[in-house]
Amino acid sequence: MRQRRPDIGVALLGLLLAAGLPAAAGDAPALKADPKAAAVADKLMDALGGKKAWDDTHYLRFDFGTEKDGKFQGRSHTWDKWTGRYRLESKTPEEGSAWMDGQKLGGEEARKQLDRAYGAWINDTYWLLMPYKLKDPGVILGYGGEEKAGGATWDKLTVAFDNVGLTPKDKYRVYVNRDTHLVDRWDYVLKGENVPPTTWEWKKWERHGKMMFSSERVNPKEGRKLLMPVFDMPGPVPDSVFTSSEPAPKV
Repeated sequence: MRQRRPDIGVALLGLLLAAGLPAAAGDAPALKADPKAAAVADKLMDALGGKKAWDDTHYLRFDFGTEKDGKFQGRSHTWDKWTGRYRLESKTPEEGSAWMDGQKLGGEEARKQLDRAYGAWINDTYWLLMPYKLKDPGVILGYGGEEKAGGATWDKLTVAFDNVGLTPKDKYRVYVNRDTHLVDRWDYVLKGENVPPTTWEWKKWERHGKMMFSSERVNPKEGRKLLMPVFDMPGPVPDSVFTSSEPAPKV
């Protein structure tokens, strides 16, 4: 279930950047998986709704960010999974826009904003969809043993990458609940740094259509939350969502 590099639209304060990004060159290395780890990942995929239901999902719409002073601050995503078209809307100034005061930016400035948008797409969709991507090409999937606490048992999966992605030195340990077969937590060390892992708990698993998604991540040590408060799997989405500089209609 490899994600193709999308055609991204980036919106800033209601303005849109829409330009084509090329498909990623070449094929990613094949999946490398320990058999026991692969079996756990298969049960996880079944608990999520199954590979067919995921492949049959055409559009995803979600928000990603944090809550501060009772207000959500983050980015809005609309993704056509089947074609790779994508729209990102954000009110954070670092995202930029290819349309400014009605004028389309070009050249290096447009490319810079597209690269930033692509990075946001990679980051936010991985936080949302990691359990669906454990057997993607380029993933090195291992079994890290079991862990028990408070009457629960977890199978621990180790995730590394065979020189794919924007940060191929990242490493994850994914805790899969043996009763629910869903992810309860992940620990990670980014970019190969020699530091203790960071832990986030995966909360609020809910069914959307035929699929299961978790809409909240909690860092228990720091008390921080990452939220995905809007999530939808809409039907047909107007082309204007991906092509127009006007604010995207609700879908």
